[in-house]
Amino acid sequence: GSDPRIATCRGKLQNRRSKLNQEINKELRLRAGAENLFKATTNKKLKETVAVELSFVNSNLQLLKEQLAELNSSVELYQGESTNAVMPMIPLGLKETKEIDFRDPFKDFILEHYSEDANKYEDAIADFMDTRQAMRTPLRDSTGIGLLFRYYNQLYYVERRFFPPDRSLGIYFEWFDSLTGVPSCQRTVAFEKACVLFNMGAIYTQIGAKQDRSTAKGLDAAVDNFLRAAGTFRYIHENFTNAPSMDLGPEILEMLVQLLLAQARECLLEKLQLQSEENRTIDICLDLAQEAAELAECYAHVHELISHESVHDYVPYSNFSDFPSWISLTQVKREYYTGLAHCHVSSGVLHKDAEKMSIATKETLQFLHVQSESTPIDIRNPKDEDERRLLGRAHLREALVLQEECQRLHRMCRELKGKHALAAVLRNAHKKALQAYTSTDTEDDFSDMLDPPTIQH
Repeated sequence: GSDPRIATCRGKLQNRRSKLNQEINKELRLRAGAENLFKATTNKKLKETVAVELSFVNSNLQLLKEQLAELNSSVELYQGESTNAVMPMIPLGLKETKEIDFRDPFKDFILEHYSEDANKYEDAIADFMDTRQAMRTPLRDSTGIGLLFRYYNQLYYVERRFFPPDRSLGIYFEWFDSLTGVPSCQRTVAFEKACVLFNMGAIYTQIGAKQDRSTAKGLDAAVDNFLRAAGTFRYIHENFTNAPSMDLGPEILEMLVQLLLAQARECLLEKLQLQSEENRTIDICLDLAQEAAELAECYAHVHELISHESVHDYVPYSNFSDFPSWISLTQVKREYYTGLAHCHVSSGVLHKDAEKMSIATKETLQFLHVQSESTPIDIRNPKDEDERRLLGRAHLREALVLQEECQRLHRMCRELKGKHALAAVLRNAHKKALQAYTSTDTEDDFSDMLDPPTIQH
C-alpha cells in the first residue's frame, strides 16, 4: 500500500475523509448512548439534560456530514491535467476500514479444528494481516488495483479454511460508508469482499477521471477505466445481497453503474470530436449530433436514478442549495449534450457542402429528426438554401437556450459554482453557439423564431 503520510492532493483528501469517518462514528455512539438513556430514565430533569445533549450531538453530526459531502463533491482534484478545459467527471472516494488482529482467532481455530501447532503458521497469518493493512491505503494506480485483487483472492481461501457457516471466530469486519461515513459491521467475509471490490471500482473511477482527455490515448484509457469500474459495481450488485451500508445497496450500485457507463460514453464522444476536428464532413456532424443526443439521454436516465427518493438524500449535497452537486452536474450534462447535439445538426445543415448532400446523408438527416405534428418547423430534410438556413438557425437558437440553462444550473449549486473548468466549458460552448448564430444572421422574420424538430436519440 501507499504511505498514508504522503501529502498528495488525493492522499490529503482521503486522510481528511478518514478523520471525518472517525468523528462521525464517535458522534453516532454518543447519540446511541444518549437515546438509550433518554428512553430508560424517568427523571424529568435528566430527560431535559439528555434532550439538550441529543440536540447538540445531532447538530455536530449534521455539520460533519456536510463536511464529508463537500469532500465527496471535490471532483476537480481527480481531474486530468489537460491543457484545454474539459467537462469534469465524477470519481468515487474509497471506503475506510479499521485494522483487524487475526492472530489469536486464527491460531485458536487451527489448534481446535485442524489439531496442528498454530505457531507454525504465524508467518502466513502475519503476511495475510500485512496484506490487509496495505490494502487500506492502496496506490491510485494499477499497483493499488493489483494489491486489492491479491487480498480479495486470499479472502477466498481464508473464508473456506477459517470461517465455517456454523460458528463464529469473533472477527468483525467494520467499514465506513464511502459517502456518509456511517460505519457498518458484519462477521461475514462476503461483506469484506464487497467492500474490497467497491474500492477497486472507486480506484478505477479515479484513474479514469485523472486521464489527459486532450489526447486519443488518454480518452481510450479513461473509457477503459470507467467501463472496468462499471463492471466491478455491476458484479457487486449481482453477487452480494443484504448490504448493511447504503453504498452497497442495489439502488446506489445501479445508479453508479449507469453514471460510469455515461462517463465512458462521454469520453467516446470526446474522442470522435477530437479525431474529426480537422475535417468535419456533413456525415460526421450528423453522427456527432446523434451521439450527443444519446449521451444526453444517458444522463437523463442517470438523473432519474439519482433523483429517486432512496438515492437523492444520500449522494453529495449542499446544505446551502436545493441542488445536490452530483444531481446538478448530471442535469448540466443532460442540457449541455442536448445543446451540443443541436449545434452539430446545425453544423451539418449549414455545411459548405450541404447543397451536394448524398441520398444516404439526406436519409440520415430525416431519421435524425423526430417526426411530430406539434413541431412548428416541419422541415426534417431541407430542400433549398432558405430551408437549410431556417433549420440550422433554429437548432443554433435551441442550443443557445440550453447552454444558458446549463449556466443557470451551474450558478445555482454552491459546489459547482467553484468548478472553474466546468464554468470555462460552459462559457466556451455558449460563445461558439452564439458566434455561429450571429454569423448566419439576416433580417429576422416570424419563422426565424420557431423551435426546431427534436433530435432522435
